Amino acid sequence: MKNLFKTLWAFALTIGLAVNSFAQDSIRTSLALGKIEPYKMEVTYDKTSHLIFPTAIRYVDLGSEYLIAGKAEDAENVLRVKASVRNFEPETNFSVITNDGRFYSFSTYYSSYPEATSYDLLTMQKSVDRTNGNDVLFEELGNNSPSLAGLLLETIYKKDRRIVKHIGAKSFGIQFILKGIYIHNGKYYFHTELRNKTNVPFEIDFINFKVVDKKVAKRTVVQEIPLTPLRTYKLLDGINGKSTEQNVFLLDQFTIADDKVLLIEIFEKNGGRHQTLQVENSDLIKARLIDDMHLKF
Repeated sequence: MKNLFKTLWAFALTIGLAVNSFAQDSIRTSLALGKIEPYKMEVTYDKTSHLIFPTAIRYVDLGSEYLIAGKAEDAENVLRVKASVRNFEPETNFSVITNDGRFYSFSTYYSSYPEATSYDLLTMQKSVDRTNGNDVLFEELGNNSPSLAGLLLETIYKKDRRIVKHIGAKSFGIQFILKGIYIHNGKYYFHTELRNKTNVPFEIDFINFKVVDKKVAKRTVVQEIPLTPLRTYKLLDGINGKSTEQNVFLLDQFTIADDKVLLIEIFEKNGGRHQTLQVENSDLIKARLIDDMHLKF
């Protein structure tokens, strides 16, 4: 009986070890499938390396004190990296997250004579077939993938369709129109166009989105609710004379009461050719639905 018990105990122990080993192997396999291959990069003490990312840098994490890094002044998509000490021996790393939700990982080594000190990440992505990248979800975008949101902004911009034909403003040779309102996964996409029919360039100071009472249009002082775009397709500082520019803005979904109106305002820097669009709630609820499976709208 004792021998039988010992045999059963040994068998159970063997099975347990085998299951545990299999589970650990499965975990390692699963992690291996999700492994992000880092870019290899050399840094040095006497020179600064520059990395140009496709979009603005949102987050940087340095793996050790052997590295120092910072965004270049007046260039939100350029990162400066260099060694803080000479001839450090161990490999270190750093990671970057950009505004479009891409995650970049770098393995970094010291070299007195690095092969390169400037890197274009868009070119590097294409050369190693990493254009799909690794999406990071941002709180303000909810369940929307940043890369999908970016793709929708780009698609609306490139298709350049006018589905809203009654909202516009024109004065002093400047025309500002709303070409479309789209909706996807709880977010609005506002497609605008600015046309300069004069020979004088129009330099943009800022663009406002705000909800106000309708009587604001009659210049009555009332409360207003500012709305901040989550994303913009491109930074637009102004347009030259006799030219046209368009843009797409991403905002959280909202509706307004019938006695209120959404104002989209564009102000000229050092000028007075300001333009204002008025959007009713009836326009918002008619927003064109985007089918992200085929990007049809």
